[in-house]
Amino acid sequence: MKHRPFSMIIGTGSAAPKKVLTNHDLEKMVDTSDQWIRERTGIERRHILEEGKSNSDLAKLAGLRALEDAGLTADELDCIIVATITPDLAFPSTATIVQAKMKAFNAAAFDISAACSGFLYGLTLADSMIASGLYRRILVIGSEVLSRMTDWEDRSTCVLFGDAAGAAVISASDGDRGVMSTYMKSDGRLGDLLHCPGGGTSFPASHETVDQRLHFVKMEGNKVFKHAVRTMVDAAVHGLRLANIASDQIDLLINHQANKRIIDAVAERLNLPNEKVFINLNEYGNTSAATIPLALDEAIRKGRLKTGELCLMVAFGGGFTWASALVKI
Repeated sequence: MKHRPFSMIIGTGSAAPKKVLTNHDLEKMVDTSDQWIRERTGIERRHILEEGKSNSDLAKLAGLRALEDAGLTADELDCIIVATITPDLAFPSTATIVQAKMKAFNAAAFDISAACSGFLYGLTLADSMIASGLYRRILVIGSEVLSRMTDWEDRSTCVLFGDAAGAAVISASDGDRGVMSTYMKSDGRLGDLLHCPGGGTSFPASHETVDQRLHFVKMEGNKVFKHAVRTMVDAAVHGLRLANIASDQIDLLINHQANKRIIDAVAERLNLPNEKVFINLNEYGNTSAATIPLALDEAIRKGRLKTGELCLMVAFGGGFTWASALVKI
């Protein structure tokens, strides 16, 4: 257990496409209804990236906004970490594409893949890199274009996902503010519950994989729900314990924004009232690695999180992966 924060968040930013797809729009596409979607997920709208744009465009915009908030320029960055499962290309990494678009040529750049836990995995890595003394300022971005791997004929999944990006600039801490604890875990035995089978070396792209719709998200919703609640509570409890903080000391809980019932269940198990829980999935849906940084940026800009307050962020994702980060803003 560390005695003081090694790193702190000095700027945040986010970006979402202008195009909006509402529940009523989906009623015209698949056999569903606005009421059904709201009652089961809490989602009302989601944002869809326009044709001709890619993940790196969203990531760049969120990253530049985070840099502006931090009062830094791109050439002051030492590293760029992009968490995503919807990269621009198989390679090179989306992070290097973002680096080129931002002109951050003094930075190293790479991607990580931890699905919806990706941003917190990236934050954990950035905290460790800064603690090493070799890096000073790191940009961590969670960015997804899930609309490009959503099966719009599958009513059980197409109502869930949207496109967005969120970013945070991580720098060395100058006092008692910053990252108080991080926690990461995974269980590969649960990978088949939430995955995209096509496109890799197991099922390379072919006429057959396209015909079998293997390049879309596949999910066993009921099983995912059960494990999501369990793993996020596990991440939250471990994160609090590492920092020797009680749950009633938390000022704001930011869950991965996948399903309001999951968020409510996690908050209930942590004995947190509604006013201490941030929710914005009604506007954006599930944006995977982008949900945590997008919510963090909105919470700060809306005054839900103020300097010196404690924010607990928890996430779960395909893999299965799960993670938490306790941060004093």
